[in-house]
Amino acid sequence: MFKLYYTPGTCALASHIALEDAGAPYEAIRISFKTNQQSTPEYLAINPKGRVPSLVTERGILTETPAMLAFIAQSYPAAQLAPLDDPFRFAEVQAFTSYLCSTVHIAHAHRMRGYRWATEESSFADMRRMVPKTMSACYAMIENNMLRGPWVMGEQYTICDPYLFTLAQWMEGDSVDRAGFPRIGEHYARMMVRDSVRRALAIETAP
Repeated sequence: MFKLYYTPGTCALASHIALEDAGAPYEAIRISFKTNQQSTPEYLAINPKGRVPSLVTERGILTETPAMLAFIAQSYPAAQLAPLDDPFRFAEVQAFTSYLCSTVHIAHAHRMRGYRWATEESSFADMRRMVPKTMSACYAMIENNMLRGPWVMGEQYTICDPYLFTLAQWMEGDSVDRAGFPRIGEHYARMMVRDSVRRALAIETAP
C-alpha cells in the first residue's frame, strides 16, 4: 500500500486524484503547514525538501508531482491515465505536467513565498503585485495553446487533468478570473463531477 503525504490546498491533490483514478491502494497522511510539520525531523526523514507531496512506495519514496503522476500511470496501465504505448504522446503529457510544475506553480508561489527569491519586504510586495499578471499569462497559454478538449490531451483523460484541475483551484486566490478562461472553466466543471475527484476532495477537506 502506498502512503501519500499531503496538505490540503496544495499540488498534492493532483496525485491524490490520480491514485483514486487508478484504483490504487493507499493511505493519505495529512501534513500540517500551520504547525510547521513539514520541517520536523520525522517528515524530513521522508522528504528532505520539507514539501508535499511525498509518495512512499515499496521501492522507495517519490517526490515532485510530475514524477509521481507518471509513476502512478505506469504502475496502473489498465487505468489508461497516459498514452504509455506511444512515446511521443507520453512525452507530450510530460511536457504539460512539467510546464505546470516549473512555470505555473512557481509563478503562483511568488504570492506567498517570496522569501525563496528575495529578502526585502518591498521585493515580496512587488512579487505579489505581479502574480495576477503572470498567472493570467500562464492560463492564457494553457487556454489557447495546450488544452485540446474535452481533456487536456484531447479525448483521453490523463494525469494532466487532475494536475490542471488542482492548479485551477488557485485562480481566485491569485486574483485571476476563471470566467476569462472559458475552456479551463469547462474543464474544471467536468472534473468536479468525477467520482475520483469527489473522493479525494472529501478526504482533504474533512475536519
